[in-house]
Amino acid sequence: MSTAQPSTARSVWSSRIGFILASAGSAVGLGAIWKFPYMAGTNGGSVFMLPYIFFTLTIGLALLIGEMAMGRRARGGAATAFPLLGGKRWGWLGLVSVATGYFVLAFYSVVGGWCVYYMAQAFIGNGAVTDPSTLKDAFGTFASSGTLPIICHAAFLTATAAVVMCGVEKGIERVSKVLMPLLFVLMLILIVRGLSLPGASEGLTFLFQWNPEAFTGEALLNAMGFAFFSLSVGSGSQMNYGSYLGRDVDIPKSTTWIVFLAIMSSILGGLMIMPAVFAFGLSPDAGPGLTFVTMPAVFGKLPLGDLFAVAFYVCLFVAALTSAISILEMSVQYLVDVWRLTRRQSVWATSTTLGILGILCALSFGPLADVTIFGKGFFDLFDYATSNIGMPLGCLGLAIVGGMVAWKDVKEELETGSRIGKTGLTFLRLIMVVLSPIVIVLVTFKAIGLF
Repeated sequence: MSTAQPSTARSVWSSRIGFILASAGSAVGLGAIWKFPYMAGTNGGSVFMLPYIFFTLTIGLALLIGEMAMGRRARGGAATAFPLLGGKRWGWLGLVSVATGYFVLAFYSVVGGWCVYYMAQAFIGNGAVTDPSTLKDAFGTFASSGTLPIICHAAFLTATAAVVMCGVEKGIERVSKVLMPLLFVLMLILIVRGLSLPGASEGLTFLFQWNPEAFTGEALLNAMGFAFFSLSVGSGSQMNYGSYLGRDVDIPKSTTWIVFLAIMSSILGGLMIMPAVFAFGLSPDAGPGLTFVTMPAVFGKLPLGDLFAVAFYVCLFVAALTSAISILEMSVQYLVDVWRLTRRQSVWATSTTLGILGILCALSFGPLADVTIFGKGFFDLFDYATSNIGMPLGCLGLAIVGGMVAWKDVKEELETGSRIGKTGLTFLRLIMVVLSPIVIVLVTFKAIGLF
């Protein structure tokens, strides 16, 4: 294997807005629309959401700034940046980040396949349902059917690979610029309709009214894990995006926009799903299928509901695609930088192996439902391991290498094209090297019952 070196030929974002929207697409994706509502539903609503916002605005923002700076400084992804900036003894952290992102896509592409299925159903006129009681059973029947989820997973992964094959400017940036704004507009329309449903106010209470009785260490760990997941921080993909940045980009300012969009999209996702859940008498702790058992009922109450269903599932597919693109791009660029494969070879190798792992995740709702490791099926195992172990470990690595070992390099990178100032740099470093490790360790210890 070749020694990690900065890539000599590196793509560059053609515009700042393209970078922000692509990075926000990585952060937003299905995290806001799919994962946030069901995570909030299974972790007490507000006792999950409020810590998530706190973690995102503090350690999430600081670490993402550090990650972007390391990527641009090294002109490479995590596997290149960690050993190049921190020395060989920290190189393993880069591999952890790459592996984390890789395994995220193994189960994430299955959810993307669900989007493909529901988008197809909407196009043939089955996107709006007037009887909510049938929705949960319909989703369960599809998810556990075996063959169909695998086909949809393969279709989604193929679409992701096609965009990544086109490269940064012609593929990733162009897709993000056009379709991410459309997603936000459609979300706002659906929120307005959902809030007008009888009983929707109970969903608002669930999301925003603090309920200390529902507070648990596990909910706190999940909130921190989702903060990292929603920003894609600690998984290597954002560091890879940072490596495509031009020298004139203000990293702190641009990253703040990414964090703002990630938080707003998660809140909008909660507002879009949770009021409808309570309005239709559905259970907020329905798990990963919550979005897919809720939105068809909303469309059933809308004039031109079938048309809205088509538009929503197209945008949901795009949201999933923008996140998947960033993760696959990170894995592909790792093979290009470290193993010196061509982009085409890297895309084929990565997507093929992910396709196999995704099959295991898809079957964990059906034929492999009884196959568990540490009490979890393949889907839940990959989800838990990446969000609650891999990303926190990657973030600890960012705090140590970015905030301590290679701080001089990070500091110089942040001062380039930025007005962050001495005070801002000091505050950022304090969060990175003091608050972040303390919070990550304490929350993890609390969740596993050490105190």
